[in-house]
Amino acid sequence: MATPVFPCLWFDGQAKEAAELYCSLFKSSKIISETPAAVTFELNGEKIMALNGGPMFEITPSISLFVYCETIEETNRIWEALYNGNDFIPMGSYPWSERYGWLRDKYGMTWQISVTDKKDANFRILPSMLFVSENFGKAGEAIRFYSEIFEMASTGFLVNYPENDPNAGKVMYSEFSLNGAEIIAMDGPGEHAYNFTEGVSLVISCEDQQEIDHYWAKLTEGGEESMCGWLKDKFGVSWQVVPKMLEHLMSDPEKAPKVFDSFKNMRKLEIDKLYKG
Repeated sequence: MATPVFPCLWFDGQAKEAAELYCSLFKSSKIISETPAAVTFELNGEKIMALNGGPMFEITPSISLFVYCETIEETNRIWEALYNGNDFIPMGSYPWSERYGWLRDKYGMTWQISVTDKKDANFRILPSMLFVSENFGKAGEAIRFYSEIFEMASTGFLVNYPENDPNAGKVMYSEFSLNGAEIIAMDGPGEHAYNFTEGVSLVISCEDQQEIDHYWAKLTEGGEESMCGWLKDKFGVSWQVVPKMLEHLMSDPEKAPKVFDSFKNMRKLEIDKLYKG
């Protein structure tokens, strides 16, 4: 079975409150685990983690959650429930969608909500990566880079800006898959006052130390190591490369303090030391 990949959202003490709201809006959604530090939940069956990380990092629109709805009514309902008076693109009709909007909710998370234009398409929620500023034009490179690292990777759909466009050759829209996790990538033209941050990271839940070593070595090429299993790749995207058993250990009230003391000074996580902790 392929190593799972899923998004992690950084909140300032509002992880459970945000998770509860999100789960109330989407079908096949529930909270599956909870600790003071993190809440793990599913939206439409897709795993997401919410951290109570404090004020250190902020979520930016560089990674949003893109929601493809089956009907206009569903699109409107979700938009109205999340709307907090702050939108990047107002809800409306556009050349790419009959009903689409992009907003920031009251917790700072950004959402792109659209009715699908495909017949018989299923409801979907996907992380959406926007490559802007110094990363503009690198979406295609990033897809190739990630696809070489993950054992199960494919590009299902990719459309470039047309030849007569000033951004010709850049990625207008793409969908690719890493170990079964569907992700959107786009190049965003224009001036933007944001980029990738730790506010939204991607978690790789590894079975063993060999997998941790592999993903850590590959993703830090041209990037940088951080602490506690976190890293930034060469595009500035944050990843958490962690053992699958960490979530179980951190949910045990007796083991959690010792495990935290063990990994808080690590960069790349070492499973044997976590168990000893």
